[in-house]
Amino acid sequence: MSDRQKTRARPNPRRAFAETYGAVLAKGIERRSVLKGLLALTAGAAAMPYLGRTATAAEASTLTFAELTRVRDREDHWPTGYSRQILARWGDGLFADSPAFDPATLDGKAAERQFGYNNDFTFFMPLPLGSASSEHGLMLVSHEYATPFLMFPGLTADDYREKLTDDQIRAVMASVGLSVFEVKKTNGQWEIVRDGQYNRRIHMGTEMAISGPAAGDDRLKTKADPSGKTVFGTISNCNGGITPWGTLLSGEEGSMDVFAGDFTTLPNQELVERQGWDEEDNDIYGAGRIEPRFRFEEEPNEWMRFDWVVEIDPLDPTAKPVKRTALGRFTHEGAQCAVAPDGRVVVFMGDDDDFEYLYRFVTRDPWNPTDRAANRDLLDNGTLSVAKFESDGTMTWLPLVAGEGPLTAEAGFNSQADVVLNTRAAADLLGATPMDAPEGFVVHPKTGKLYVAMTENEDRMPTGEGDEAEQVNPANPRGPNPHGHLLELVPPGAPDKADFAADNFKWDVFVLCGNPAVAEDGAMFHPATSANGWFTDPDNLSVDPSGRLWVATDGPPPEGIADALFVMDTEGEGRALPKLFYVAPVGSECCSPTFTPDGKTVFVSIQHPGELRFEDDEDAASIADAGTNWPDFLQGQPPRPALIVLSRDDSAVVGS
Repeated sequence: MSDRQKTRARPNPRRAFAETYGAVLAKGIERRSVLKGLLALTAGAAAMPYLGRTATAAEASTLTFAELTRVRDREDHWPTGYSRQILARWGDGLFADSPAFDPATLDGKAAERQFGYNNDFTFFMPLPLGSASSEHGLMLVSHEYATPFLMFPGLTADDYREKLTDDQIRAVMASVGLSVFEVKKTNGQWEIVRDGQYNRRIHMGTEMAISGPAAGDDRLKTKADPSGKTVFGTISNCNGGITPWGTLLSGEEGSMDVFAGDFTTLPNQELVERQGWDEEDNDIYGAGRIEPRFRFEEEPNEWMRFDWVVEIDPLDPTAKPVKRTALGRFTHEGAQCAVAPDGRVVVFMGDDDDFEYLYRFVTRDPWNPTDRAANRDLLDNGTLSVAKFESDGTMTWLPLVAGEGPLTAEAGFNSQADVVLNTRAAADLLGATPMDAPEGFVVHPKTGKLYVAMTENEDRMPTGEGDEAEQVNPANPRGPNPHGHLLELVPPGAPDKADFAADNFKWDVFVLCGNPAVAEDGAMFHPATSANGWFTDPDNLSVDPSGRLWVATDGPPPEGIADALFVMDTEGEGRALPKLFYVAPVGSECCSPTFTPDGKTVFVSIQHPGELRFEDDEDAASIADAGTNWPDFLQGQPPRPALIVLSRDDSAVVGS
C-alpha cells in the first residue's frame, strides 16, 4: 500500500513493554547468523556501526546480474542482458468485446471490461492448475485504490470531488477490485488471451457472500441485505495469497476512505476509533453520491461489511466471491498460506498500520488434496491468533477465542462474532506485540522460514519517551523507525516438517533497513552490501523458485532515488546481501513479483506512476503535474499503472 494512503491507528494504553532499547538490540544482534563473527556490540549500544564492504562475501552471492545504480527517472530501469515488456496497462482490454481505452469517455461499463487501476497483488497461476507450465497461465491481480485526478483530464486534487461526473465515479468504482485473465507466451512475447474462459473483473459492485462467525450478525445487516450474508463489492484490495486448492485470498485494507458523511453518528464509537477513521480522508471516490449505502447516515452498518479477507475462485468465473470473517477484520495487507504437517492450512496476515499486529488463522480441518470442492468452506472454521514476541528470540501465537482468557462477555466478547468484528481490541487485551506497519508476509518453501516486512513507523519512540505503548519492543527495536526492517520467523520442525500451526516459533531480525553509511540510520545488512544495494521501507516479499528473497519497497525513498525491487539470498555466505534489480519510474512503487515455475520470467506490478512531481517529490495534483506519463509517454495523457514482464535475453533463470 502506498505510504501516502495510510491512516495511523490509535495506540492502546493496555500495551506495555519493559526491555531497554540497547538490551533488546544487543540480544537480537547476538543471535543473528548473518553477522556472526563480524560484529561485536555492547549491550548499551543504541545504533549500528557502519559495516564495511567485504569482497569475499560478495562473491558468495548466487546473484550474477550487474547491479543497477540508484536513479530517479521518468522511465524505469532493469539490468543489462534483460528485457522488459509491458503486458497489461490500466484500461487495456481483457475481453474480446472490451472497448478501447479513452480516459476522456471512460465510464463504468467500459472499466468493467478493462484491466483495473493501481495493480498490487500479482500471481501467475500455471494452466492447467497443478501443472508446471511456464508459458501459459492465469494472472491474478488486485487493484488497490484509484486517484481520480490522475485518471481524468481536467481534474485536480483540490477540485476533483466536486467535478467528478457520475460516469467517472462509476468508472473509478469499476477500476478497483481485481482482474483475472489468461496469458500466454507466443514467439517470445507474453500476451493477454482476450477470449480466455476464466477472464473476469471483480469490483465495487460485484455480489459477494459473507461467511463465518460474523455472517448474519445484526451489525452486518442492511436495508438491502436484511440477512447480513450478502454484500456488493470489495474495497482497497491490497496484497493477498493463494490457498493450496488454488483460490485467491485478497486482503481488504482500509475501507474508511470510500465512505461519506459523519462517522460520529455511527454506533459503537469505540470501535470506530479503534479502526483508525480519519474524517479528512473520507469519500475519496464520491461513491456516496450515486450509491446511498456509502453514506454513514443512510446505511450505518455498510462499513462493517468491508476490511475482510475475500476468497475468489479464479477457475470459476461464475462463482460468488466470499468474505471469510473467521480471519478477522482489520486492514489486511495480505493472506499468505502454508500447510502444517497434519494437513491443516495456516494463513498468515499483517495489519498494515502503525502499532498493529501480526495474525494467524489455522483451519480446524485438514485440506483435501484430491477433492477441490471439499475445501470450499475450510476457512470458516478454525483458530485466529495474534503474535507476541519475546526478547529471547521466541514468539507465541495467542488464540483469539471468545470466552478464553480476557476475551470475556464482561469485556464485550460474547461470541466469536464479537472477536472477528473487533479483532484489534481483542488483540489489545491479549497483550500482543504492536508492530511497525506489518506488510509483506512470505513463506520460504525450501527452508520453512517466514519473512515479514515492517515498512516503517516514525512514531515509534525510544524507551523512556512518550506513551509506553509506543516505545521500542523486542521485534521493533528502533525508535523512531523511518526505514523499516525484515523479520525472520522459524516454526518448529523447519525445514523439512515445518509446523506452521505450532503455538511457539523462534524469530530473528533479518535486516534493519536504512543506509549503512549513516550511523543514525542504525542499518544492518550483510557487510558486503553495496552503496546501491541497501533499501528502506520494505513492502511486498516474494521467494523465487531458486529460493531467493525479493523485496519491493514503498517509500518515501531517500532524496534522489525511486522505489525499487531488490533480491538477496536467505542462506549461505550471501545471506542478507541485497542487490538492486529494478528501478520503478518516479512516483511509483513496484509490487508483488511473481515467477513462472521455471524461474525464467518475473511479473511485477507498477503502481501509481507519476504520483509525485518530478522536480521536488511533492504529491502530484493533476495529470499535467504528474512526475511521469509512463509507460506510453503521450503528451497530455495520464500515467498508466501497468503489469510488466522481465526476463533474461539468454532465456536463463532470472537473477542467476
